[in-house]
Amino acid sequence: MNRRDAMVAVLALGATIRPFVAQAQSSNKLWRIGYLGPSSDTAPHLLKAFQEGLAAFGYLEGRNIIVEYRWTNAGSGMTDESTLLANARDLVAQKVDVLAVSIDPAILAASKVAGSVPIVMLNVSDPVELGLVASLAHPGGNITGLTRLTPELVGKNLQVLLEAVPDAKRIGLLVSAANAMNRLSVRNARQAAQARGLTLQVVELRTSAELEAAFATLKLGGAEALLVSDIGGGVFFTQRAQLADLALAQRLPAIFANTENVEAGGLMSYSPSSAENYRRAAGFIDKILRGTKAGDIPVEQPTKFELAVNMRTAKAMKIVIPQSLLLRADRLID
Repeated sequence: MNRRDAMVAVLALGATIRPFVAQAQSSNKLWRIGYLGPSSDTAPHLLKAFQEGLAAFGYLEGRNIIVEYRWTNAGSGMTDESTLLANARDLVAQKVDVLAVSIDPAILAASKVAGSVPIVMLNVSDPVELGLVASLAHPGGNITGLTRLTPELVGKNLQVLLEAVPDAKRIGLLVSAANAMNRLSVRNARQAAQARGLTLQVVELRTSAELEAAFATLKLGGAEALLVSDIGGGVFFTQRAQLADLALAQRLPAIFANTENVEAGGLMSYSPSSAENYRRAAGFIDKILRGTKAGDIPVEQPTKFELAVNMRTAKAMKIVIPQSLLLRADRLID
């Protein structure tokens, strides 16, 4: 989606969403927002949620805001750190009033070049652990937004996975970068596995080109089920179709950290709603444009979690999903 297409989409939303009574309705100022996140080709529903959130607060592109769009991906691949830095610098050079940024590497890049420009995190694993904020309640500095609490969820993901495949004894964990957050996920996964008397096999990769080799390693290691971390700069999100195909080919039951992976054919997921985070980000942007300092706005934790199961994939893998999981599932995909 180019900027003109994005503008048309937002104007269309304005006709169907009743604007929230906000300063945006009465101000004559044309605000400028910088967006650094996944493209509409990769995640159209996330961009739509972001635009819907803004429209609900009365911010409509072409009327009282201009949104400068830059992407965290190039096609199906993630951009590298130097490109993320260049994109963030470009947005700052556009004199934006606020930056809305998604995924850890992009948020870290933006924090290095933003200067006094406030940053709203659309999706971040753990901003305290990453050194982006002092605390969730009192961020300080010029960064606020929404966290996914990703490392803490790995134990819950293992619990849900074992409900579907209770006989699995050797669990694979796929991570895509040797960063501090993935190390925390690995530690939490080891603790959760050991508490259940299970063996954990950790496989790391750095680029999407290593996915097939990673699954070959999992197979050779005897993995019977798989946890897929999402703290890897988005590789497992952009490559979700290939991930699903590889897991199915290896008959490896996997649980993912994004519902979108299940929509692409993955077996199951338990995660916060990414779309809900993108939508809620508008509230942070509104407060900042009203004059509140970003560092004075508490970082919010997820309020909505989704359990999704792909029944077609379960059938293909000859897995019988227990009734207890089916009754709890928010989405059953056929």
